[in-house]
Amino acid sequence: MQTSFTPEQLEDPHVAESEKILRRCVHCGFCTATCPTYVTLGNELDSPRGRIYLIKDMLENGRAADEEVVTHIDRCLSCLSCVSTCPSGVDYMHLVDHARVHIENTYKRPLIDRLIRSLLAAILPYPSRFRTALTLAKFGRPFAPLLKRVKSLKPLAAMLDLAPSSLPAPSAAVLRGAQPVRGIRRGRVAILSGCAQSVLDPGINQATTRLLARFGIEVVMPEGEGCCGALVHHMGREAEALDFARQNVDVWTREIERKGLDAIIITASGCGTTIKDYGHMLRLDPAYAEKAARVSGLAKDITEYLATLDLPRQEPKRLNVAYHSAVQCSTAKRSPWPLNYC
Repeated sequence: MQTSFTPEQLEDPHVAESEKILRRCVHCGFCTATCPTYVTLGNELDSPRGRIYLIKDMLENGRAADEEVVTHIDRCLSCLSCVSTCPSGVDYMHLVDHARVHIENTYKRPLIDRLIRSLLAAILPYPSRFRTALTLAKFGRPFAPLLKRVKSLKPLAAMLDLAPSSLPAPSAAVLRGAQPVRGIRRGRVAILSGCAQSVLDPGINQATTRLLARFGIEVVMPEGEGCCGALVHHMGREAEALDFARQNVDVWTREIERKGLDAIIITASGCGTTIKDYGHMLRLDPAYAEKAARVSGLAKDITEYLATLDLPRQEPKRLNVAYHSAVQCSTAKRSPWPLNYC
């Protein structure tokens, strides 16, 4: 794709990176076949190719985002199916990340949208706040039908409908410190306790910790680790996302230097995609670039890490099981960048 950025524009490293990404696109349209929003809506602007045109026009002309751009970028799920399909290796993920930051900095959303987004950013990354909000949701659920009648309030109604009627008890696995292993210690890993998952389904990390302990892997949950920053990162709130990233990089770096880590285990694929990208996110920060790259190199999905272990063979159990391959995992296998991991 031909671009026409000025030398002054290209002095911005973010613009320079986006320009390189844009130039790789050859308009082939392969991405449209695997894009869920295009397949569902049939609108070219809701395809990766269409969004690339919108982003190019916005960045080249140095103009603020408008309602049309925001509508189509907001519909992007960041599933990255387009990345695994693209024959030219277009780094769509980082291009749309840049677009979201530009939107956040230049577009004034309607008041109710700003309030809802701020509410989500203030609650979801913090487990105690999130648990409290879900507990209180039962009092708001009866009003969901009324909220659905007002277009701008439909997101609130949807959130009330999605809120579970009950929550599992807080997991013992979120206790900080090292979890004991069975037999000889074969490795040492940190595990991301995270935010939303630790409230909605703490059993995932419980099972992961038990499994790793069975194979002699010491699991540590360092004090101070928190949300990976994915939520605010996808909102374009880059300063907040980088603060979360720096916090986790500091925590894990201390643990690496204290007793060493073989891996940083993630059991939520979206979080893993973000942590794998810490090296890129903090590449321009001289105080964190090297540390962040080190953390990103250690980040592994639990399935990825298990594949590196010499696991004992088990007798067939003749059990029927269901396996859900998260979208970032299934698209990542063909990704040209080591950002995804399953």
